[in-house]
This record gives sequence, structure tokens and C-alpha cells, in this order.
Amino acid sequence: MTAHPRLSMNVGTIKYASFDESLRVLVDAGYESVGLWREPVAEVGLAEAAKRFGDSGLRLSTLCRQGFFTMAEGAERRASIDENRRAIEETATLAAAGAEGSRAVLVLVAGGLPEGSRDLVGARDLVADALEELAPEASAAGVTLAVEPLHPMYASDRAVVSTLKQALDLASPFDPAVVGAAVDTFHIWWDPEALAQIERAGREGRIATYQVCDWATPLPADVLLGRHYPGDGVIDFERFTRAVEASGYDGDVEVELFNADIWATPHDEVARRTAEAFADAVAPHLAVRTATAAVG
Repeated sequence: MTAHPRLSMNVGTIKYASFDESLRVLVDAGYESVGLWREPVAEVGLAEAAKRFGDSGLRLSTLCRQGFFTMAEGAERRASIDENRRAIEETATLAAAGAEGSRAVLVLVAGGLPEGSRDLVGARDLVADALEELAPEASAAGVTLAVEPLHPMYASDRAVVSTLKQALDLASPFDPAVVGAAVDTFHIWWDPEALAQIERAGREGRIATYQVCDWATPLPADVLLGRHYPGDGVIDFERFTRAVEASGYDGDVEVELFNADIWATPHDEVARRTAEAFADAVAPHLAVRTATAAVG
């Protein structure tokens, strides 16, 4: 089958594919868009990765990921801010190399509670401080910083931003082209305010990316790896996708799956299965159009 024109696969779905193999798999499967990760890019080198990415004919939906700045001021925090600066440069470079409609969106995961801390509010303040420092550089580079709220089960060790409202509140002091939010069904499906916050995000122009995967229980021992193909769990993709569409978002839709069984499956098969699941669960609720303008 031909992949839906707005379907993007985040290469975290085929974690063990090399940079070149991930591009080949998606091109062969008829995808038009990809969400890249920084680590495979680093293995190739940014300049060479940009060239190979440009040659692939794919467009960029996002670059994953940076953030992780919930630590007190000091050498560790300075190193984290510097790493975010490098990630901004990488995002701009790769988006410029990608096909028409590439989006210069850098996904940010806030980071968990500082070691020994129980102060969630204070940790979110540290995220706000980091955004204030990085926003001028993102703006100059034409990059949108996408704050991604993660499910509350990750609040202690991975992301103190747990709801779309919290992400939008953090983004609100900044130009929407500079700081927006990631809408990921896996992380917000449970939230009774999620639909209202999607409407708010659309009104404010802050949906930087829409990511889809499903939730099913029981969760694995490593709860990071509990993501499933759309349609294999309990998430109402019709409701969420229609809300995102009504918000005015017209970009690519990423499938991002962290799942040990999927990672162990041949990559070509994962690409095919992802396209089929997307076609059944998500595509019926999307307008068939391709993003033609870069974000940022």
C-alpha cells in the first residue's frame, strides 16, 4: 500500500536502523516524511546527514529530542543549555535540507525532578527559565521549540511537564512560531482537559507536531516501551484527530512507537504495518493534504 501523504514515521519506531537504512525503509514504503533522532544524525555527522537526507527526497516533521534542563544553575545546566543550542542548529540544518514542507521543529522533553527534590513547581520554573534563554536563538534559526508533555508516570524521572495545559502555559510568553507544544496521544489521552487544550493550542497557533500511538495495558516493566500501533489499544483517535484538524494544524502526523517487540521486527515490516494501522485508525479523520509551509 502507499503511505498516507501526511504520515510521518519517527525513526524511534525502528530504533536499531542506521541513519541510511531508516531513510531507505521509508522511501521504499512510500512515506513522504520522517521524524529524525539526533543520535543517528551524530553518527553520520551533521553535514553528511543533511546531504543524505536531502538526497532522500523526504521532508522533516520533527527532530527528536532535547530539553532535559531541570537542574540547578551550574556546570551541568550550562552543558544542557549548550546541547540544546546544538540541537537548534541541527534542526535548522536538516529542515533546510529536507523536501518542501519540512518543518523546523525541535521536540523538547523537560526532564524529571532534580535529584533529591520533591518540588515539581520549582522544576517547571527551571524549564521556563531555559525556554527564555533559548527562545531568541531558536527564533534567529527559524526553529520552533515543541514542549512535549509526557504522561504523569514519567514526571519524576523524565518530564515534569505532564499536561498539554502546562506545556501551553510554558509556551505562552513566546511567539508561537518560536515555542509551541507537541500533541502526543499516548501522553494526553487520559486528560479530561485535553480536547479543550487542543482547541486552545489551535487558537494560539501552538501545535508544533501531532504524534500518534496507542495505549494498552498491562504496561511492560519498562513503561517507556508501552506504545502500540494506532488501533491496537484504547485511544479514541477519531476524537483526537478531529480536534487537531479543527485546530487548523495541517502538518504531518508522526507515528512514534517505543516497543521492544516492534523494535525486534524487520524494519520493512514495521513500516508497512505502521502505514496500515495509520490508514485504519487515523487517516479517515484527516484531510488529504500535505504541509507546504515550514514552521519557524
